[in-house]
Amino acid sequence: MFRKFFRSAQSDAPFPAVAPDAPVVVVGDIHGCAALLHRFLERVGDLPLVCVGDYVDRGPNSAEVLRTLQARPDITCLSGNHEVMMRDFLEAPVKEGARWLNHGGTATLQSFGLPTIRHNNDSAMLNDARDALAEAMGPDLVAWLVSLPPLWQSGNVAVVHAGADPDRPMNEQSDHDLHWGHPAFFKRRRRDGIWVVHGHTIVANPQARDGRISIDTGAYASGRLTGVRLEDGEAYAETVTLQD
Repeated sequence: MFRKFFRSAQSDAPFPAVAPDAPVVVVGDIHGCAALLHRFLERVGDLPLVCVGDYVDRGPNSAEVLRTLQARPDITCLSGNHEVMMRDFLEAPVKEGARWLNHGGTATLQSFGLPTIRHNNDSAMLNDARDALAEAMGPDLVAWLVSLPPLWQSGNVAVVHAGADPDRPMNEQSDHDLHWGHPAFFKRRRRDGIWVVHGHTIVANPQARDGRISIDTGAYASGRLTGVRLEDGEAYAETVTLQD
């Protein structure tokens, strides 16, 4: 059950109250934790759902997570930095492969039934792994992955993966800052009254401060997947575990 997380008009004054155009649920980084995703989906009901990205890597079931989300066009899925690294690997495996594989990509390969690359600086191995992954995913899933947007906004709520430049309007943000974060994101509050809901940075519990709502509770390491429901100046948090 979603529990009241904060009432923004009081907890972060004088920052404006959270005011999406309609109630919405946002869920944090999934990282291959398919069982937690399915459990969270059971709690959402009919409310619109937005995912902040990082569906792949580190956890054991990235393939299932991707296929589950692709099959749900009613869910808005954003891209995270791990989707960026995976897309880069599919496009340029020799140049980009080592970075992705060293940040959890091997778990994603395994989830598609593919062997782990023993030497991620071996060009032939990297090319072969890319070809095998593209075949295992199929063109529709690859196209879906490539098409994921970096930003969703409703009213004064913006959802991104990692953060945003507090001094730039949301429609002028760089994809890099949205995917990887900006150095000033946690240092300065926005001046336009936009609340930024994000993952990427792991927190023990969801946090709201200075127009930022952090919801990545490190599902792959903690076994806890967290989301928030936002509506009319209030936020309600829900964290699911496999022991619920």
